[in-house]
Amino acid sequence: MSSIREEFGRDEWTRFTPRQKLARWGALAFCALAIMWALTSIEVIWPWVWSAPEQIGDLFGRMYPPDPSNLATILRVLWETVNIATFATALAVLLSLPVAYIAAQNTTPNRATLWLGRLILVTSRSVNTIIWALLFVAIFGPGIVAGIVAIMFRSIGFIGKLLGEAIEEIDQRPVEALEATGASRFKVIVYAIIPQVMPTFWAVSILRWDINLRESTVLGLVGAGGIGIILQGAIDTFNWPEVATILLAIIALVVLGEIVSAFLRRRIL
Repeated sequence: MSSIREEFGRDEWTRFTPRQKLARWGALAFCALAIMWALTSIEVIWPWVWSAPEQIGDLFGRMYPPDPSNLATILRVLWETVNIATFATALAVLLSLPVAYIAAQNTTPNRATLWLGRLILVTSRSVNTIIWALLFVAIFGPGIVAGIVAIMFRSIGFIGKLLGEAIEEIDQRPVEALEATGASRFKVIVYAIIPQVMPTFWAVSILRWDINLRESTVLGLVGAGGIGIILQGAIDTFNWPEVATILLAIIALVVLGEIVSAFLRRRIL
């Protein structure tokens, strides 16, 4: 919004009115005060902050050169990490399909199922993967089963929400045409809904696999399998050269996952 005012005998254009400028400066001042209050309430130990660059340099010095003597074990556990992400994504995709169907307003049977589907999606997305992993480690014990289930529960909300939104945005004319011919609900889903959401289905599934690959690298820190287990062990024993090797392996895995997901998107989409 702009205002025109007369100044020095000529018109001058301004982007905001005086009231808008006052509101914007007030908002900035409020944010600055909120940040200052947060800094004073979290009890930051400032000497540790100032010495952080020196500590980082010392830590990197201990990590160099990386120790590849345990590379075979690292690669084996890295493959276990890939399996966790892949199995969890596949299970999440299968379970998220009915959830997305009942969470979409134009396909849900009634309001009760609509709110049930949305409750599942919100619950899944509200809990972090590490929290799910801690819960399922307590249920299943340490190992990859807890990691797979944790990643799966977290992924259901992500995949189901995006698929549900894609279902709500479909063209209703094919659906209405099939319903007018007396087609069953199953045929309407197969021939009118699925073809329209299939591109989104593949895109979301590949994206979630890429995300799960990254998240599965830290599950071992809470005992849920994967490369994080030996990473935590190396840190606990101050074996910094091996920590460097594990971190490089994780970076290589993430980069490879990004390349694979980009390749799959180009081929499928």
